[in-house]
Amino acid sequence: MTAFASPAPRISIWPGVSLVAAIVAAAFLLRLLPGVGMFSPLIIAILIGVVVRNTYGLPAGAVPGLAFSLRRLLRAGIVVLGLQLTLGQVLSVGGIGLATILIALFSTYFFTLAAGRWLGVEAGLTRLIATGTSICGASAVLAANAVGRESDEDVAYAIASVTIFGTLAMVLFPMLGSGMSAHDYGLWAGASIHEVAQVVAAGAQGGPEATAFATIAKLTRVALLAPLILIMARHVGSTGRAPFPWFVLGFVAMVGLASTGWVPAPVTKAAGPLTQVLLAMGLAAMGLQTDVAKLRAKGVRPLALGLIASIFIAGLTFVLVIGAGLF
Repeated sequence: MTAFASPAPRISIWPGVSLVAAIVAAAFLLRLLPGVGMFSPLIIAILIGVVVRNTYGLPAGAVPGLAFSLRRLLRAGIVVLGLQLTLGQVLSVGGIGLATILIALFSTYFFTLAAGRWLGVEAGLTRLIATGTSICGASAVLAANAVGRESDEDVAYAIASVTIFGTLAMVLFPMLGSGMSAHDYGLWAGASIHEVAQVVAAGAQGGPEATAFATIAKLTRVALLAPLILIMARHVGSTGRAPFPWFVLGFVAMVGLASTGWVPAPVTKAAGPLTQVLLAMGLAAMGLQTDVAKLRAKGVRPLALGLIASIFIAGLTFVLVIGAGLF
């Protein structure tokens, strides 16, 4: 009699994906509450995930779906993000504006790496805080983690850092920039504040012109996500840890496609909410795998690093914007 091996059990991603989708739906609904709308659904999603994990635990059957959300859906969200950007938007910032953004972005990134070493913060967590501060908050942290593959606790800590200090900047910038022109204030806010939603909220305090220019400057920073992640991949890859981040090429391809004008307006309009949903699903999955006890064990040094990095980018950008206005 011939013996036949039993087929391997089929692993389903749907329990985990369904749990993640429910959390994301709750995150979008919570944003309808007064005062909550200033926060990105990405931030709310990871917070809900952390609360669920550390209050009720994580169902074993959810693990495959969480892995799928963290890898596939998250990277798909970064690719779709490219549809919201065009080369025309980048060029509309102007030579001085683009130079300001480039100098501030790369100076902040490398300054934060050096400050992290000085403070004794782990290299992986330092890279996440550096990327989130210099580019676009939670989205940049996620993209950086796709290269470095740090722990969920590191990612959660980095996102908490950029959220806290980005929110503070959103509140303080309108007061600190009260005497600036709409153009200069918009450039300062867009080149300094972390999350897109925070930039729009801060820019709105300077009027419609400031809001428009702040948003364009911020999207230009987002477009620079690709070269920075490639630089990071080369550096991290030298240790034998990271594969080439192919999703970045997808991001660049989407920017190129959007720049042609061939993408129908409804598709471009839908890309924004779709990006938020995909990235929020990745963050919800991350929150569900985050242990608060391990998060507390990181201490206050990474938070101090986030503060120093945020002050650096705000101060440097302010000097560059004011300096450019003198000529």
